[in-house]
Amino acid sequence: MRHRKAGRKLGMTASHRKAMFANMAASLIEHEQIVTTLPKAKEIRPIVEKLVTLGKRGDLHARRQAISQIRDVAVVSKLFDAIATRYATRNGGYLRIMKAGFRHGDNAAMAVIEFVDRDTAAKGAKDAARVAAEAEAAEAA
Repeated sequence: MRHRKAGRKLGMTASHRKAMFANMAASLIEHEQIVTTLPKAKEIRPIVEKLVTLGKRGDLHARRQAISQIRDVAVVSKLFDAIATRYATRNGGYLRIMKAGFRHGDNAAMAVIEFVDRDTAAKGAKDAARVAAEAEAAEAA
């Protein structure tokens, strides 16, 4: 019996799950919207909402706690500077999960998880900047 055992195992070891959630949280904060399976989206929501609450606190200890969980200083600075100020007056409920059909390969339920009132320009901005830099380097060569 699984009494008092919260959370899904998602078919992976605890260390793999912890690393995956750190990477998913960093991607979600960076792009403000990601597409994943529905169980993973339901599991990542409380993690990221607690990180936003740390960002709203804003002190050094909260920043160090967020860095220890996400492991990406640039993403944590975006969390504390942009996202925490955006949700300063909101008391929770920073993310929404929308069902997005089923994946063709294995028929897994897919979902889009995104920030409420997200910045639409943030999605793919890093990729667009990388492509522009590569094109500029190709022209210079």
